[in-house]
Amino acid sequence: MGHRLKFRHLQGVWAVCRLEAAAPIPDWADRGRFISITRTPEELSVVCPADQVPDGIRAQAGWACLQLAGPFDFALTGILASFLLPLAEAEVPIFALSTFDTDWVLIPEQHLARALDALQAAGHLRID
Repeated sequence: MGHRLKFRHLQGVWAVCRLEAAAPIPDWADRGRFISITRTPEELSVVCPADQVPDGIRAQAGWACLQLAGPFDFALTGILASFLLPLAEAEVPIFALSTFDTDWVLIPEQHLARALDALQAAGHLRID
């Protein structure tokens, strides 16, 4: 049996942006109550409020954001899998992010209602 998790829906509309790997972190990317900036050898990836992404930036907007209620001990296994399996079974696309304390799952807004139904049917509890 998987974990039964608490989660909240973070209000707002989010965008996932891709910049060149060597690009500096832009000022517009570092504002808002939820942002994620990840640099790899191949890209600079930014998740931020959709309304602050300037024209001309390669981005996909229209994401809803769910926050798992952590923190989770690093020794626990299957936390994210327990949350994502019902979404996969409901054919809901996701973009997942992890931080030190918890996990965040972005879902295209048009799939949010189906995602919430699937999560609650699987025993997860929305707390917002």
